[in-house]
Amino acid sequence: MLQNGGAATAADGTIKDTTTQSFMKDVIEESRRQPVLVDFWAPWCGPCKQLTPVLEKVVKAAKGKVKLVKMNIDEHPAIPGQLGIQSIPAIIAFVNGQPADGFMGALPESQVTAFIERITKSKIGGEEADLLKLADAALVDGNAAEAAEIYAQILAEDSGNVHALAGLARCYVETGALDQAKQTLSLVPDNKRNESSVAAARAAIELAEQAASVGPVAELEHRLVQNPLDHQARFDLAVALNAKGDRQQALEHLLEIVRRDRKWNDDAARKQLVQLFDAWGPTDGLTVEGRKRLSSLLFS
Repeated sequence: MLQNGGAATAADGTIKDTTTQSFMKDVIEESRRQPVLVDFWAPWCGPCKQLTPVLEKVVKAAKGKVKLVKMNIDEHPAIPGQLGIQSIPAIIAFVNGQPADGFMGALPESQVTAFIERITKSKIGGEEADLLKLADAALVDGNAAEAAEIYAQILAEDSGNVHALAGLARCYVETGALDQAKQTLSLVPDNKRNESSVAAARAAIELAEQAASVGPVAELEHRLVQNPLDHQARFDLAVALNAKGDRQQALEHLLEIVRRDRKWNDDAARKQLVQLFDAWGPTDGLTVEGRKRLSSLLFS
């Protein structure tokens, strides 16, 4: 059954509705285990409908550190009457069986988060950021399966997390599943497609597709030995080496083309370097080094 302006109660019990009869169990007893927020509301209350989704979002982000219990004051007026609730929405936090803090009115998410952090004495939302860092590190270290598992865990909680979607797409690229990588990246909303993590995933897909069209590394290296001025062979070799994880050598070959003939093939080597930098990310060590060396060549 939908409650409080259409918000459903959470299956894990983190968010639920209460009655006069169950208030003691749902709130007083439960607050001895962790803080419980009580949302006093009514169907006719506009600000209640604004506050409810914000409350639920922050409570879910707290990962069990706090529970949200909702009470319809029209159906159950006794408890709010005893507590002196005269206007709604009214939020009362119970800790160790007693009212500990509260607020009235529809507050913005930042203030609701600050309130719950004060009640729980802990940071809300940091877990997801920590998981993203773990997943990113695993991907950089070549552990695509481990990274994918963490990204999937994040997306199970927050299906719209753009960083996790882009990271999962990168994992598919690493395992050669380009169609799945594209499908995953297509889930990113249009207004988020220029974020750096999304640009990196898109560049990684394009580079992987390029690598599939070039010859074997040994053959390209042989061509280059035969003719060091074969820029196409050097270019293709850079693409192939990057796909195999030899990013340093890929960088060296593309910089060498720029050094020898910066305008070759309509500036292809410089453009390819920019695409590599997008795929590697702006803070990657090779990106930083490569940008400096490219600038030196272009402006010397």
